[in-house]
Amino acid sequence: MYEENLKQIVKAQNGDQEAMTNLIENNKGLIWNIVKRFSGRGYETEDIFQIGCMGFIKAIKRFDTSFEVQVSTYAVPYILGEIKRFIRDDGMMKVSRSTKELAIKILELQKQYLNKTGEEISINEVAKILNLPKEEITYALDSLRPVSSIYEETSQSGTDTRTVIDKIGTGKDEAGTIIDKIAIKQLIENLDTREKQIILLRFYKDKTQSEVAKVLGITQVQVSRIEKKILNSMKLKLTS
Repeated sequence: MYEENLKQIVKAQNGDQEAMTNLIENNKGLIWNIVKRFSGRGYETEDIFQIGCMGFIKAIKRFDTSFEVQVSTYAVPYILGEIKRFIRDDGMMKVSRSTKELAIKILELQKQYLNKTGEEISINEVAKILNLPKEEITYALDSLRPVSSIYEETSQSGTDTRTVIDKIGTGKDEAGTIIDKIAIKQLIENLDTREKQIILLRFYKDKTQSEVAKVLGITQVQVSRIEKKILNSMKLKLTS
């Protein structure tokens, strides 16, 4: 399966749209899993899914096949980042249905162009394809931008600045938590049976190495060595 994915990725990177479509289809569950985390924010889930697909396409275009890491793990930050950027840049300003429909059409065109070329399409190119003035294209996109972004910096005493989200947030890196949970889950699923048991017992059941050794019928030293090997491997894959 891993080798087959690599073949599809190489084809997609070389402009094979069918291969890219297959990759998106095979990873649709992953994209929807991330999309669902943004439900209840006033956006159509299908629109967010399309944004997530754009993030996935970027991940495929930039994926280094020399790294022994699952593309699903590699793609998570790209998918999440694309959705997060869209929500950050989007606003609550009401616009006409026709303008919104045009904006959605532009987003779809951007996705198709990115899929085909691996690059961002310019406003001038969009205008030419849709046979519309570039000012209208710009307006359609800008109409979705926020009047006041929650990421806008606010004045503070001295040189310290904070964003609106800093004031109302929990203080936790919620985006990072989502990435970590999905990525680590994927890495654990790829471990062999004994390795998976060790990680689950040690870090999800809070067992000591000695207790794990008794469960698996091996020595504490063996558990320690295997655990260290797994963690080093996982760290390498997460940071590569």
